[in-house]
Amino acid sequence: MKQYWTVKNKKDNFAEICREQGVTEVTARLLVNRGLTTKQERDAYLHPSFSCLPSPKLLKNAEAAATIIAEGIRAGKKIRIIGDYDVDGIMSVYILYRCMTAAGALVDYRIPDRIKDGYGLNEDMVQECIDAGVEMIVTCDNGIAAMEPIRLAKEAGITVVLTDHHEIPIMETEKGPVKIMPAADIIVNPKQDGETTPMTGICGAMVAYKVMYCLAEQMGLSGELLRRMIPYAAMATVCDVMELRGENRTIVALGLKLLQESSDIGINALIEENQIIKENLSAYHMGFVLGPCLNASGRLDVAVKGLGLLLCDNSGEAAVQAKEITELNRTRKDMTAKGVEEAKRQVLENEEIPPVLVIYLPECHESLAGIIAGRIREAFYRPTIILTDAEEEIKGSARSIDGYHMYEKLCEVQDLLTKFGGHPKAAGMSLPKENLEEFKCRLVENSGLTEDDLTEKVSIDVILPFGLVNEQVVEELKLLEPFGVGNEKPLFAERNLKLLHARILGKNSNVLKLVAENEYGKQFDVMYFGDIPAFEQEIEAKFGKQAVDKLFQGRENDIRINMIYYPETNEFRDKVTLQAVMQYYKI
Repeated sequence: MKQYWTVKNKKDNFAEICREQGVTEVTARLLVNRGLTTKQERDAYLHPSFSCLPSPKLLKNAEAAATIIAEGIRAGKKIRIIGDYDVDGIMSVYILYRCMTAAGALVDYRIPDRIKDGYGLNEDMVQECIDAGVEMIVTCDNGIAAMEPIRLAKEAGITVVLTDHHEIPIMETEKGPVKIMPAADIIVNPKQDGETTPMTGICGAMVAYKVMYCLAEQMGLSGELLRRMIPYAAMATVCDVMELRGENRTIVALGLKLLQESSDIGINALIEENQIIKENLSAYHMGFVLGPCLNASGRLDVAVKGLGLLLCDNSGEAAVQAKEITELNRTRKDMTAKGVEEAKRQVLENEEIPPVLVIYLPECHESLAGIIAGRIREAFYRPTIILTDAEEEIKGSARSIDGYHMYEKLCEVQDLLTKFGGHPKAAGMSLPKENLEEFKCRLVENSGLTEDDLTEKVSIDVILPFGLVNEQVVEELKLLEPFGVGNEKPLFAERNLKLLHARILGKNSNVLKLVAENEYGKQFDVMYFGDIPAFEQEIEAKFGKQAVDKLFQGRENDIRINMIYYPETNEFRDKVTLQAVMQYYKI
């Protein structure tokens, strides 16, 4: 995979920012690199608070949707919430159900079965509502593409409140592309025309939260209830890979603090089962530990199990449920690893790796396609679609790179697809198996991607010799958390490092520990959690096998690397030392 390293070189009065915020010059440079040009922006970034959040009423139609729901609750209408089976869908249903129940609603919920129902609202689910006497459907994290199901619901006299955040379907007409929307009674979706909220890139759970905020105001619900919902909107924001800037970053920062204090039985059981210390909770735990457990319930079983855990009010039952979905996640990890290995094998069979990867894994569990697509995209820096056999046709999930709008590209081949939807960076689709080759060929031929597009751009924040790193710098980096898409971990660089020693650690031999020495004679520990065999192969190709052997024996060798790293502290036997976590390297 090609990489192009650049150093950010933004200018500002760093000394003034240091005085203003009481931080080191390293942190001042990081604030400037993040485009924070005013004191107000820097204050809001370093000290996120509720006052930083825009009014939920700014979300177009949020108040009107809340009014329709409130009227339905007061009239005693039978209401059904219909969500999605991923973390965002589960959290959206949770927020709506908790708040509407507190308001006295006669309400239940339905989460699709990934295999049997597929994504989102369908006509069978609407028929279920008709048969059950449901008078109002409230969708969350889905619905914007459900034209026929919503038409059927309206013909049956059901009120439809649609809350979603996905891209609005586009139809090509003689006059050009036109957005088309279902005939719901009200649509709350930040992607629609005329939107007035300042940040449109929010997840489905945030849309649901804003509508419930308006409902709480109209029906006199407590502010404490709304505060309890914030960690769930925060987790959905992280797991649905929303950009962690502005409102999104604030809600995640607040959500983490509130989750540390939360007494909610279900989520605490999951935290305990995964042996997470609540005081150390981070966006990492949301996105890579807790979220995947809830996701696993919707991937390998039914998502309603994850929601059931969150709603559980008995600690004994919650512990049993938390153990069950954590075990499901372990199974999911093993299945994912096998799928990634097979997908990589197929990619490497090509004489030249194509600009768009369309990989058919017939044996892969369809629920794992998106995870595998993400891993392959990271490995080869290509837009990636993983397809697998479903009941009647093939289904797939896509993950993209900067410069390739996956949803728009799928629109270009929609004549080959039965169903599709998603975002610029992620999407899902179904298609007849006989269309597979043409689907693949057209995406590859019309990718529009250049060699520059397919070269990963790595931006270094500061060239920082490790001797200048101290505990104050590491402690200040915590002020920049939570990290994620749109607010990535800062990256520092060291040139011409001499490698003195190497050893492999971890029960799965998945950690490489190096001892490095820089040009100034400073020796320090370097931890690497990436592809260790590939690292060894690159060194051997450049310096020979003998040099690799010497490195692992701690003997004098000629190996030199440039490194991009992130500094951390390591505490062992009450002794705190600084170490570098290597993110990228060049031999």
